[in-house]
Amino acid sequence: MDPTITNAIVYGCLYALMCVGLTLTYMTTKVPNFAHSNFVVISIFCGATAFLFGGFASPYFGVPVAAVAGGVVAVLMYLLILKPLTQRGANIVVLMIATLAVSIFFDAFVAATFFTYLQGTYARFLANKGYYLYSLNQLPDFNIFGVRGILLVAPVTLILVTLAITYLLRTRFGVAMRAAIENPNLARILGINVERVYLVSWFIAGFLAGIGGGLYSIQSPSPPTTASNIIVDIFAGVVLGGISSIYGGIIGGFIVGFSETYVIRLLTVVADQYWGFAAGSQVAAFQKGIPLAIMIITLLVIPKGLISVNWRRVLRLS
Repeated sequence: MDPTITNAIVYGCLYALMCVGLTLTYMTTKVPNFAHSNFVVISIFCGATAFLFGGFASPYFGVPVAAVAGGVVAVLMYLLILKPLTQRGANIVVLMIATLAVSIFFDAFVAATFFTYLQGTYARFLANKGYYLYSLNQLPDFNIFGVRGILLVAPVTLILVTLAITYLLRTRFGVAMRAAIENPNLARILGINVERVYLVSWFIAGFLAGIGGGLYSIQSPSPPTTASNIIVDIFAGVVLGGISSIYGGIIGGFIVGFSETYVIRLLTVVADQYWGFAAGSQVAAFQKGIPLAIMIITLLVIPKGLISVNWRRVLRLS
């Protein structure tokens, strides 16, 4: 299979996992969480640290650590920042600025903890493993008949997560979660512990971001700027799918991740053929323009996302 297509499939699956988490956090607080990509990055480095220092045979064993780290960080952010602000009557602008401030804090935390302390203190240990200061190399993967493991693991993980979410939404807790999100005051009257529902929802959101982060480190190198790089794709995927739809987040995230990787590769090849290698490298520098274009077009044409489109009517008209 074409490596461009395989990479596009993997990135599509990873961004779909990340977008679901952002959708859940938006549904509970009604505020865009700019720190969601930092959940992913903290998970990346927690999983990588577990692999490098824990003696695991494969970085895949560090993915559960990354997932739990993402869930814990998400819950802490909700309990320490967003919940107190909401109780004090903070509006959406204040909450949004708060998530941006938390994102900046997380960037500094990751830089100080992983890039300065761990890689500085254990520089020789990491160098012997092929890892160097200021960047996390792509973690090693396994191969089955020449196929990279991540190409198998990422789609299977996304399918299992989708099935798990489908099952969760049909359980008693899933009904309570939807009720608490749609009308928290009525849910409290009906005896639903809304606060517990929010905590679990935020943990699930961070957990899914953590899974995406743990797998991301196997697919791609992770420089200190990873959080600011991927937040554009995550928001574009959520907007494309429908910002209040869990399944929309899955669909939109996959489309954005796939499109960004595949389209930029096609444009680079075309530029290389007609204008030379230098032109191709210049095209690659504008990679983040693709998710931005998708987000702008979505907001102009279908502002409520793909999930709001009456596809039966569209098919009939076509």
